[in-house]
Amino acid sequence: MSATPPRYTISDPLVDDFLLYLETERGLSNNTVEAYGNDLAHVWEYLKAKGVMEWAGVERKHLEGWMSELAKLDYEPATVARKLSALRMFAKFLVRERVCVKDFCELLDSPKLHRKLPGTLSAEEVERLLDAPDEDSPQGLRDRAMLELMYSSGLRVSELCGLPLQAVDLDEGFVRIFGKGSKERVVPVGSKAVTALERYLDVARPKLVKPRTGSDLFLSQWGRALSRKTFWVNLRRHAATAGINKPVKPHLLRHSFATHLLENGADLRAIQEMLGHADISTTQIYTAVKTDSLASQHAQFHPRRKQVSGGDETAD
Repeated sequence: MSATPPRYTISDPLVDDFLLYLETERGLSNNTVEAYGNDLAHVWEYLKAKGVMEWAGVERKHLEGWMSELAKLDYEPATVARKLSALRMFAKFLVRERVCVKDFCELLDSPKLHRKLPGTLSAEEVERLLDAPDEDSPQGLRDRAMLELMYSSGLRVSELCGLPLQAVDLDEGFVRIFGKGSKERVVPVGSKAVTALERYLDVARPKLVKPRTGSDLFLSQWGRALSRKTFWVNLRRHAATAGINKPVKPHLLRHSFATHLLENGADLRAIQEMLGHADISTTQIYTAVKTDSLASQHAQFHPRRKQVSGGDETAD
């Protein structure tokens, strides 16, 4: 079992300046800034215990000892990598601010990560899921529109539930998203999603509006923005109706969007732009999904790989 990272606090003007830089200049979210602050406080606790009294005195050996300590405590490699990422950014910040002469993380090795491939739905499963909501009710029309838009445009669930009316241009067929770090991107909306949204706006949303309803696009029965938790509950219900026997989480539609685009020949850079990934390496994981799928198809259908009764491969 992996260790649960404890919370630390640190009183350090340099760290405060760095976190302010992340928030104002780099545009990172509050949650990310808080996590980085906690990571730096964590490493500082270790360094103080080893007799290091200032950041300028940090050496590679200190950080290698810290990483070994994390490994002994069964921290997941991804958690260690995130902590190290925070420390690397901070070290570069200290060099830029002339607090340190050299980057104390420069020669530090990162832990090897084995990234778990994202799950996806098949195109046929997606069709069944999209058809699952009962479109005789306002809530069903709303859910159909949300599912269509999420799959059509690869939105995060937070982006989907936070959309205002003015973010969607159905005439031009695009949606304007403010994603992580308040970064703006414009994503196309497919024709079927446009049709579902038009039906929701014309027929369903007026029935969900209450006296204090604001400009939120997708409304709950109380006339407020539909929460992510409620969307998740509804998604699981629709997946059960569709007979999908796998855990269906909101991100699964986003993964399916990217995977299906790639399988049908879309450019990886275009997918990166639509998903709002800052780094192409994040998007490249979908190439591994595609490769895995191709290997499965090869094993199932190639005459030299197909299995005959008894478990033996076909003869050459």
